[in-house]
Amino acid sequence: MILEQLPQYITSGLTTGAVYALVALGFCLVHNASGIVNFTQGDFLSLGGLMMYTFLFGLGLPIPLAFLAAAISVGLTGFVLERLALRPARGHETVVLIFITIGASIFMRGVFKQFWGKEALALPPLSPDMPIRILGAIFTPQNLWVVGVTIVAILLLSFFFNATMTGKAMRATAVNQRAARLMGINTDRMIMYSFGLAGVLGALAGMLITPITSLSYNVGVMIGLKGFAAAVLGGYGNFTGAVLGGVVLGLLESLGAGLISSTYKDVIAFVVLLAVLFIRPSGLMGHGEGSRV
Repeated sequence: MILEQLPQYITSGLTTGAVYALVALGFCLVHNASGIVNFTQGDFLSLGGLMMYTFLFGLGLPIPLAFLAAAISVGLTGFVLERLALRPARGHETVVLIFITIGASIFMRGVFKQFWGKEALALPPLSPDMPIRILGAIFTPQNLWVVGVTIVAILLLSFFFNATMTGKAMRATAVNQRAARLMGINTDRMIMYSFGLAGVLGALAGMLITPITSLSYNVGVMIGLKGFAAAVLGGYGNFTGAVLGGVVLGLLESLGAGLISSTYKDVIAFVVLLAVLFIRPSGLMGHGEGSRV
């Protein structure tokens, strides 16, 4: 029985792992550019689903346009967050900036609750929900959308950072802000762009996962924390590690829930996080000594 169900557990793990990878990439983007942990990343996920719900049912846009408009809206929210909340406090210690993101997260959830209420909402899948059986596992088109869009997002990020001037400037800012400024790079703008890109990645995660689960004003809190755990697992700040950490965490969570008990599904991510912090603080693909977060 276990062998028969194993492909299904792996399918579920890859789907959730892809979402964790998107969230983890958002954490890494902001950390590399500004050196902080952005705890509003999970709220970007919630806002992505909520904005798509509004564009889809409130304004009557078709799914492709609603998807694009929601991603852009959350990206702009990332710009505003950095410009209004974090940039004025840039001269303070890193821990102060982290607490600002925590406060912004609480504020954003309050705004979401006022606009969209506390009731659970639902998003339709991106395409007709016709189950597909492959190698003993049952896929839905939404599962394939999650994995496919994640792969495309990773490829586009790779192209952006390696083949565009703005991407290279963001990489230079991540390596050494002072040197980047001396070379004429507007580092404030690059940091703002990193928050915008993190917002888009969070929105993608929200719009992809909520048709499978459910949508509410605080749905991103737990997924955001698991994305943070995935980023730490892979090596905080390492993009390849973020993807690897997300997939590994998703698989561990799915296999643990299926083979042991679903009661421990949410516990597994934090057990893994604590284990990594104690045993290998630099993560699976990190280098050098790990720093305490």
